[in-house]
Parts: sequence; C-alpha cells; structure tokens
Amino acid sequence: MTLPRRPWTLRTRLVVSAVSLIAVVAAVIGSVTAIAFRSYMYGKLDDQLHSVVERAQRPPGPLPLPDSLREAGPLGFVGGGGQPLGTFGALVDADGDVTASKVVEDSGLRAQESAKPLTGEQRTALENAAPGTGGGTRSVDLPGLGGYRVEATTTAEGDTVLVGIPSAEVSGALTTLIVVEVCVTAAGLIAASIAGTVLVGVALRPLRRVAVTATRVSELPLHSGEVALLERVPDAEADPRTEVGQVGAALNRMLGHVGSALAARQESETRVRQFVADASHELRTPLASIRGYAELTRRTGGGAAGPEPDPVTRHALGRIESEADRMTGLVEDLLLLARLDAGRPLSYGTTDLLPLVVDAVSDARAADGTGAEGPGTGPGAPHRPVTGPGARHHWRLELPEAAEPVTVRADPERLQQVLVNLLANARTHTPPGTTVTVSVQPPVRGDGPVTFEVCDDGPGIPVELLPHVFERFARGDVSRSRGAGTGTSTGSTGSTGLGLAIVQAVVSAHGGRVRVESAPGRTVFAVELPADGTPGIDSQVGDRLTTPA
Repeated sequence: MTLPRRPWTLRTRLVVSAVSLIAVVAAVIGSVTAIAFRSYMYGKLDDQLHSVVERAQRPPGPLPLPDSLREAGPLGFVGGGGQPLGTFGALVDADGDVTASKVVEDSGLRAQESAKPLTGEQRTALENAAPGTGGGTRSVDLPGLGGYRVEATTTAEGDTVLVGIPSAEVSGALTTLIVVEVCVTAAGLIAASIAGTVLVGVALRPLRRVAVTATRVSELPLHSGEVALLERVPDAEADPRTEVGQVGAALNRMLGHVGSALAARQESETRVRQFVADASHELRTPLASIRGYAELTRRTGGGAAGPEPDPVTRHALGRIESEADRMTGLVEDLLLLARLDAGRPLSYGTTDLLPLVVDAVSDARAADGTGAEGPGTGPGAPHRPVTGPGARHHWRLELPEAAEPVTVRADPERLQQVLVNLLANARTHTPPGTTVTVSVQPPVRGDGPVTFEVCDDGPGIPVELLPHVFERFARGDVSRSRGAGTGTSTGSTGSTGLGLAIVQAVVSAHGGRVRVESAPGRTVFAVELPADGTPGIDSQVGDRLTTPA
C-alpha cells in the first residue's frame, strides 16, 4: 500500500524554489570557472611542453653535468636540466616500440637531477597511447608516475622521440578548485535555506493571520441560534495593494455577506418561532372550548332535557373530541419546542430516575391495551415483564440490582415526557408482538453519566431515515408499520413527527445526549444524562437552558 505523499506548504515550496535556482546558478558558474581554469592551466602546461620539445629537436652542446649523465644522442636533453621533475623522453622505432627511455627523477639533492629508464609496464602504456609524429598533444597515464602531457617530435637526426611532462600539479589545482567550489556552494545553499526560511516566514506572516481568522470563523456554530459574526481580517492584512491584502479584503467582504445572511436567517427564524409560540398559545383556548362543547353536546343531545343523540351523532362528536385532543397535543408540542428554542429555563432538581421509568412503562402498557397492573413494576429483580392481558406488545424492565436511587439533575416533568415519547414511539411504530425493553444503567464511575435505553426487536428504522429521526416532522411511516394493529378507539394513530425532536431538545437542555442505533430486529434509543453531583453540572445545564437549541 502506497502512502499518500504529504503536500508541501507554500513556505517550503518558495524556499525550495529559491534554493534550487541558486544551486543552478552556482553550478553554472562553477562549471564555467572550472572549464576556464582547466583550459588556462593546460595551455600553460602545453607551452612548457613545447619548450621541452624544441629542446629535444635541437639538443644543446655538452652539459656541465656529471659523467654519468653526460651522454650524446636523442635523449640527451632529458638530463640536461631545465625540465620539470618527472619529465621523460622515449625513443620510438618505426613499429612504434619504445627502444630507449629516460625519466627525470629527484635524487634528493636540490642542485642535481638524475634520469632513469621507464619500466616495462610504463613503456607498454606509452606505446598504446602515444601520439604519432605531428599528432599534437595528448594526455597519457603512466603506472607509478601519474598523468602526463605527451607530444611526439622528430629530431634533427631523424629519430622519433616522445616527450612528456607531468600534469599532476595541474590536476591537483583543478581538483582543489572543484572542491572549494562545491564546499562554498553547499555552505551558500545552507545559508540561503536558513535565510530564505526566515524571510519567507516573515513575508507569509500576514497570510497566516488571514488563515487564523478563517479558522476562527470555521469554528463558530453557524448552523443554529443567533450568531454574531464579528471576526474580520485586520486592516493591515486587508490592503488591496498587496496580494495578501487582496485575499484579506475578499475574506472580509465574504464574512460581511455571510453575517448579513445569518442575521436575516436569525430574524426570520425568530419571527417564525414567535408566530408558532403565539399561535400555539392562542389555539389552546378554542381547542379546549371545542372539546368541552362536543362533550356537552354528546351528553345532553343539545339541550338540558332533550333526547339522547343518535349513534351517528355520538360517533361524530367522539371524532371531534379525539381530533381536538390530537390537535391539542400538537399545539402543546409546538409550544414546548418554541419555549426550548427561546432558551427559557426549566425547573430542575434532584430527580430519582427509577420511579419515572416504572411509571412510564406502566402507562405505556396501559395505553397498549390493558389497565391491569402487571407484576414486578417496582425496583427489585433485574428483569420484570409488565405485560398484562390484552397488551399488544411485550414490555420488560431491566433495573439495577441495588435498591439505591439513581438520581439525575433534571426537570422531572420534562424527563417524564422524554420517557413517554420514546415508549410511544416504540409502541406506535412496531407491530404487535414486539418486545420493548427499558433499562437503566447507573454511572459506571462516580462522575459518569446515567443511561437509560429503550430497545425493541421490531423491523428497525430505514437506513436513509436514520440520520433524520430527531428532526422535526420526520416520520417513519413507511417501514416502521406505524399504527399497525393498534386500532385505537378514535381511529387515528397519526404521528406529528415531533416526539423525537422534543426528546432531543429536552435532553440537550439538560446537558445530556441521545443516540439511536437500528438494525432489523433491534432498535435502541439511548439517553445519557449527567448524574446528580457531577462537578460543574449546574453551570453546564444553565448554559444549555439559556442557549437556543
């Protein structure tokens, strides 16, 4: 598996580009300098070689040297003095073989020079690489002696002589020059990298401040509630005469537009919430009147002494009462959500969760088709079936073994509403015969949350609906078999789609969280609430209750 390459930052790219450009320029300058220096040095060496070659063509007269070095012949110039140490002369026959050779060698005495013949290996290397007469100058490497510049010439007697002078000094000077150039270039690149990093970092500092501003804006909760978008790029980084300033000015204009849009959205949401709250409050009275007059008419037949209404009229009045009750429930839910959205504080205190759970399960079982009290509804055994005769679902309780209360810091009425909504959701959206289990888990640690779960083995929530179950007016009618087999007396099992939205709003207002997991055969709604006595819980809940949901 190939790991993705980490992208370079802008500062790194700028520094690398600048250093690479400097490296290219330094390489060009160094190469041109080395080539020019080599040409110059080898030119001087060739001039010196030409002088020796001229001396070989016209050898001088008798030399003031010891008898051992004083000899006539084509190679007499080798020991005649005036040549660089290591200069050699070689006599070549018509077949190109070296027949005689001499090389100047330092004898250890500054005023004297000595000469000795070349070795067989050196003569072989010279024969293989020696230029022909009039072939110009070339470089030859002789074993044990090093590099040489060699030129062939013909003496006045008609002999072919190879003359060579060592090039080690020139090669050493050229090598020293290259090493110095490489070291100076490397030191310059390191210095340029350090200086470039500092300079580019200083130059990009305004851009980093622009990025910091954008990051702070990205961390603001813009999705809900009232948002004061006051973040702006400082004027020093918003000067349109510079590239960074153009980015900062564009970001400021964008933030201004976004702030205006958020303000308009908040104003619109406020008006809608206010309208919903006012409408819900105003509808409560006429709905109560409709229920009252419908019940009065059903009982009296329209007059105090009039006849009883016929069955059709009684059925119509019953439908009016049931729809009025349903409308009242919807109005109450909307009013509660409007109050939570407005951040109105709840009345919370130390609340024992176990009695609330037991009462809520008993009420759900009763609403499911029976009013008989099932066994084991109080704290005690961990598993308590509470299904009685006539119930369409199987209801189970799983409470802690210990009889100690499980307390939370909550508004008991709103917490009761959370339990009722979750159980009603399980009862309404699962078919008959489904087992619904309610469990309570005390804090694992002293400061951990209290968790209660509502689990059923129904058909589950569709995957496409699962992310939206807590949204307002979200309904699971398609696959959760809403109202299947319930057969209420009113004939209406319609869901408003606000139950789970109220659950999330109330739980969030208490500083807790609710989550759902669903698969065919198992759906779990888990609610976590801070335990009573959790450090800082009062301030956390206070913040939650005064912040719009």
